[in-house]
Amino acid sequence: MSAQLLAALIVSPFALAFVCAGYHEYSRYKSEGRATYGLAYDEESGTTHVTGIGDDDEAYDPEDFDPNGYRDPDIKDDGQA
Repeated sequence: MSAQLLAALIVSPFALAFVCAGYHEYSRYKSEGRATYGLAYDEESGTTHVTGIGDDDEAYDPEDFDPNGYRDPDIKDDGQA
């Protein structure tokens, strides 16, 4: 098997995924219009993820986040230090 064919076989799944993502974003743009993407904070898990931000919502600002303020409900605090 030639090196060019091997390289094409390795790169083709990534290229196909890129083309599919571009097609889906373009079709979403044609149906819904321009979108704003940003970080959203999930209070239940204490994590952030990238998602579409609505017109009336604000994006999550990491500078305003205090990790010490998050309390995991699954962790029991016995009061022992």
